[in-house]
Amino acid sequence: MSWPASPDHADHRVGPGARDVRPARRRRNTAVARIGVFAAACAAAWGGWQYFGASDEAAQTSSAQRLPDTASVSPAGSAPQQPQPQAAAGSAQQGEPAPGAEVASSALESNAVVLAVIDGDTMDVDLGGRRATVRFLGIDTPEKTGGYLPAECGGDAATQRTAELLPPGTDVLLQRDIELYDRYDRVLAYVYRAADGLFVNRYLVLDGYAGTMHFEPNTEHRAVLDAAEAEARAARRGIWADCGGPNRQLEGAS
Repeated sequence: MSWPASPDHADHRVGPGARDVRPARRRRNTAVARIGVFAAACAAAWGGWQYFGASDEAAQTSSAQRLPDTASVSPAGSAPQQPQPQAAAGSAQQGEPAPGAEVASSALESNAVVLAVIDGDTMDVDLGGRRATVRFLGIDTPEKTGGYLPAECGGDAATQRTAELLPPGTDVLLQRDIELYDRYDRVLAYVYRAADGLFVNRYLVLDGYAGTMHFEPNTEHRAVLDAAEAEARAARRGIWADCGGPNRQLEGAS
């Protein structure tokens, strides 16, 4: 049985009026091979780009700190959506809600312990034996002095108030929404103080330390937080009286 001649063999025949295309074909094959090697290198680089940042150490730290999606953060709806009213009389003491705030009537089972408050809406916690940074969902406090962004009116006061409400060692219940992480690998959560059920996100808005900030699809408590902001604005509490509202950069801040 004879094998049919390959296209290469047909092209290699040389005779009167024929053209030898072997050098051109070799050049083409060489170019194709080089392109293949280059494409494979690009694919490998693309697949691993996220592991390289300002430093290998920083990238490894971020990967190590990220919790699995099954982390023990309570699902939306597992904690009370709005604290039961209980009047807070007199001036606020350290760690206690101020006039106008409300607290829940019963304690909650915690799933994390506060390690340190970073700013008004961010803290580090021990979550299942691992350190995790938590970003409070649905709210935004002004930027503090000395942070990564220019300082804003009310930022230092918000940071101080959150630190008073949640000192290191405080047991908290973290409630997740649809997404567990933001793009900075921070855990997104609604925060409840376990001892008395205080809904910290709502309290900070209600007493004028924060405004609302919603990002779809994480909007489980949007109505509750929007109502708290409307009340704080009407009563001119915190940033609504002192700053004229949220996101007001301090003069000279950069």
